Amino acid sequence: MKNLLLILCFVVGFISISTAQSFRGIDRSPLDCAYFPDNFAHDRKGDDEAIMKIVYSRPSKKNREIFGDLIPFDKMWRTGANEAAEIKVYKTVTFSGKKLSAGTYSLFTIPGKSEWTIIFSKDLDRWGTSGYSEKKDALRITAPASQNNPVVENFSIQFFDNGNKSGSMKLAWDDTVVDAPFKY
Repeated sequence: MKNLLLILCFVVGFISISTAQSFRGIDRSPLDCAYFPDNFAHDRKGDDEAIMKIVYSRPSKKNREIFGDLIPFDKMWRTGANEAAEIKVYKTVTFSGKKLSAGTYSLFTIPGKSEWTIIFSKDLDRWGTSGYSEKKDALRITAPASQNNPVVENFSIQFFDNGNKSGSMKLAWDDTVVDAPFKY
């Protein structure tokens, strides 16, 4: 009886292992999230309000030439890897003097050598730039691009508080940083 119970446990265990689901590994460009204010998710106090949140994938440089090569100048980019970056604006903000209403948008960019076009699109859940339509743009602005030192290995988006109800959304990768100031 003891042997039969042992054999039964072995068979059940073997069947469980052989039919278990296998999970894919971690993405090569993992997701990340940035809030404005920057400390919103970490140092939350009762009266804090989120103004914006962005979710995006963070590709690596891996000794590659990034802008002008891997990411061509003057062509639409998904702003990260995998799905298009997605930004949630919790209340109306102003970029370059233009209002962006509260809502959720895909974030696309057109990198240039000295300035970038930043596009907030009402079209959500896009893989890369496939199916992009300019008709669904909520806002387009231009922002200056400059040399960043030191080099940033993984594409990064971060918000900075500039005081007086203003801030900056900065995009950085390789030796490039783009600064998009806003008011809220």
